[in-house]
This record gives sequence, C-alpha cells and structure tokens, in this order.
Amino acid sequence: MDLKDRLLWVSKEEEIKSGETTDIYFVYSSEVIRKKVKERKVVMEVYARKFPYDANWGVLCGVYEVVKLLEGLPLNLRAMEEGEIFLADEKSSIYEPVLQIEANYPDIAIYENPILGFLCFTSGIATKAARLRMLAKDRMLFSFGTRRTHPAIAPSIERATYLAGFDGVSNVLGAKLMGKKPVGTMPHAMMLCFGSTKEAWKAFDETLPDDVPRIALIDTFGDEKQEALEALEVFGEKLNGIRIDTPSSRRGNIRKIVEEVKWELSLRGAKDVKIYVSGGIDEQDIEELRDLVYGFGVGTSVSSAPVIDFSAKIVQVFELGKWKPIAKRGDIAGKKEVFRKQDALKDMVTLYGREKPEGYKSLLKDFIVEGKIVRDFKSLDEIREDLKRKLKLIEEFGASLEWRI
Repeated sequence: MDLKDRLLWVSKEEEIKSGETTDIYFVYSSEVIRKKVKERKVVMEVYARKFPYDANWGVLCGVYEVVKLLEGLPLNLRAMEEGEIFLADEKSSIYEPVLQIEANYPDIAIYENPILGFLCFTSGIATKAARLRMLAKDRMLFSFGTRRTHPAIAPSIERATYLAGFDGVSNVLGAKLMGKKPVGTMPHAMMLCFGSTKEAWKAFDETLPDDVPRIALIDTFGDEKQEALEALEVFGEKLNGIRIDTPSSRRGNIRKIVEEVKWELSLRGAKDVKIYVSGGIDEQDIEELRDLVYGFGVGTSVSSAPVIDFSAKIVQVFELGKWKPIAKRGDIAGKKEVFRKQDALKDMVTLYGREKPEGYKSLLKDFIVEGKIVRDFKSLDEIREDLKRKLKLIEEFGASLEWRI
C-alpha cells in the first residue's frame, strides 16, 4: 500500500499533539464520559514498580516532551525534573509517582499513549546509558547505536545518552539539535571502496580538515596488530587513535588483542595513541576492558535498551465537591508526594499535603498550571552534572525508599 499523505510510516508532530496516536478505547471512554457525566476531574499518576535490571533506580527522561505535548490544555502537571533519579521496590505496593496530571479525564485520555511512550522509551535509554557511564568510570563513551532503531527517534536516543553522561554522539541530527559536534571515525565500507586500508587512510587524511581526529579503524582486512602498525606508518604523529570493531564471530579474546596492539604501538614510541573498542559493547565488556582502552563506542545495547515499564493510573476523582481517593485493584489510592533527604538518595512517599520532613525536599515540581508552562527547563549540561553527582551517591551509599501515611 502506498501512503497518500506522507513519505514514511511515522507520526507527524501535529498528529501526536492532537492525540491521534492514541488507542481507540481512550476515544471511546472519552465519548462515553462526556455524554453521560459531561466532566470527571481526576488526578492521574505515572509510576514504575520495577526495572529491567537488578537495581532499584532509574533515570527519568521524556519530561520535556510530555510538558510540550500538554501545554495549552486545561490541566495542571507536576513532575520530577528531567534526568532525575527515581526509585522503585517491586516487593512493595508503594511507588514513587514521577508525574501527576490533574484534569478532566476526557481531556487527557487520548494522551496516555504518547505520555507513556515518551517516558518509557527515553527513560529506558537514559537508565541504560547511566549504568554504562558508572561502569566506564573515567573512560570515554560514545553513542553509535542510532542505525539500529527507527531514524525518526534518533535525536531522542542521542539526547538521552548525552543527558546520562555519554561524552559524544555520532548521529548528525541528534548532535545538531543539542548544539553539539557529532563524533565518529570511519566505516569498513570506506576501506572496501578503496580496496586498500592504507589507500583509504591516506585519502581520509588528505581530504578532511585537521580538527577531525585521525582515528583509524584497524580490522577490515588483516590482523588488528598488523593494521595498527600500518596506521601508524600512514598517519605518523597525526595518529590520534585506533578503533577495534572486530565482529564477535572473529573476536576471540578481545582483551588479548588490545594488549597486543598496545604493546606493539608502545614499542614503536606510540604509547599515547588512544585505543577505542566498538561492536557489540555492553556492560560486561566495559568492565573487562576499561583498564586497557581509552573509550568505547556503544551501539545496540543502549539504543535498543529495555524500556522502563511505566503505568498511568487514576488515584482520585472529584465528586460532590470534594476529592475522593480511588484506585484499581492492586494499586494505591490518593495523590502522593515524594520527598528526598538532602544530599542523599533516601526517598519517602506520603500523601499530598503532608508536612515535609526536616532535611527533605520535594521531588515533584509544578511544570504546567492551568495550561501554562511555569517552570524553565534545565540545560542538558546542567542535567548531566547533577546526574553525575547522584550516580556517585548511588555507588557510595545506594538508594532507599520508604513510605509514611
């Protein structure tokens, strides 16, 4: 079937904004409520009860998109900041809401799909990226994975990885939207087009400006050690680094390969040449190689990271002039507040309106009041630095969640 109104099978921004990317049962429910009761004011909370890893924390991402989506609608929205650490305990019924909406339900029902989509997808990317960032310690991390996902969401992936601490991204549009310079080396395809690794490197050096680092991909035709020495011969002192991207089917012991390359380069006075590793890199690879390599190019493991399984549930309704707590079986009713102990990741969940404990701060902030955005968004670099500090707290002290009513 040929599409008549677009080139690709992707949603347009105006279609998302108008609620067309919803599931049909939200349309049905809105029609029923409007016809039978006209209005039903509710508080809806978005939360996660568990993570796809053996951990009790995640990184919230997608708040910006949710706020921009709902701007102008007759509602109030509170949320944690973009890039905030949020907690969950799958052994408990208590949860932390990361976002709350107060509105007439028929006005927001059709937006549940995109709200959850924004949060589930990008929080999954950011959480995985943060885990990799912690494991990599002071090593460089680059996002190389947008070729493994739909191109329409490439900028979202790159933003989430950078937000979580990656040092650079390779996608041109993703970097452009963030005001950053994309990073990358060269593909095997270039060597294949020249038919010679040396000729391809020479052409690269002669063509591109000096501000493009001379990082040679060294495993196209020959042994990694051999091609590393050939790269040194071609680039000489201009050789900034080498990248090993050996397919897993021929990788063998990658640690031994890196050791061989480092030894041979150092023997020839090139011990400062940086070694990067890419190709199927995940958490275990980073742990095994971080003492040897300068940086990692991470692809599929971050761009196709497991989503965070957020849910959106009504927790109270407005009836007969007052708020009535209500919840689906298995959920807990009532609008909630999340407090965090200053300079620690010790959280407390309680009912909205309860007095803030001494030494704690509220994590849920007003973003939209009566349809208007009332809070400035932090810059990506501000978010990165704040998250970096919190990840160190997790490494040193862990994170804990309790509740009080």
